[in-house]
Amino acid sequence: MVYERSDVDEYLHATPMCDYNDPSVRECAGRVVANAQTEREKAALVFKFVRDTIRFSMAFSGSKASRILKVGYGDCATKTNVQVALLRAVGIPARLHWAMVRSNVLRGLVADFVLRSMPPEASHFWGECSIQGRWISCEALLDKPLYEGMLKQGLITDNQMPTIDWDSENDLVLLKPWITGDRGTVESADEAIRAVRSNGEGMPSVWIERLIAPLFFPYNLRFSDRIRHSAEV
Repeated sequence: MVYERSDVDEYLHATPMCDYNDPSVRECAGRVVANAQTEREKAALVFKFVRDTIRFSMAFSGSKASRILKVGYGDCATKTNVQVALLRAVGIPARLHWAMVRSNVLRGLVADFVLRSMPPEASHFWGECSIQGRWISCEALLDKPLYEGMLKQGLITDNQMPTIDWDSENDLVLLKPWITGDRGTVESADEAIRAVRSNGEGMPSVWIERLIAPLFFPYNLRFSDRIRHSAEV
């Protein structure tokens, strides 16, 4: 289905989490797409920037895009929020797609005690952008060193995830083999987090997250960094 511009206006505005009006986000967006001529080129440059610059690791779910850009790491929701914010900052409609995945996809990426405490299924998000009136999935979850390290350690196979590159024309959904249910699309990360919390799907309360954030999230980043470094050996 082809959408009129008016149909996607809601996917262009800022929200408390998608704070693309923040000067740091706007500056970043302008720098990333400086050499692009078309919307497709802009979307591809934003995808590569988010994929390879924002390392995958667990992060505070309520983090603004400006915050994740500053700390340099994020999980599926917070990385996607950065991608959506940068896309909207350059005038490309963007949103999140929500699905349920098997939690064991995080094996090796998070501490064992975290994985054991999780339910068998967890919420997962990836980005979609509207180019020439068509919505396209463009999941930027795994940077290249992490992807190569996961392949090397046998955490994934190239049959499960043959590529993390996006051609800006076709859908890229990295965790497709682990998806157990599709929840559809959400307009913003704010809406996504509210929906997950209201469904009681294993996400800790805000006050617990705030309590553990200063120590736990940087600690957990070490797990994905070990996998990245293994790709260099």
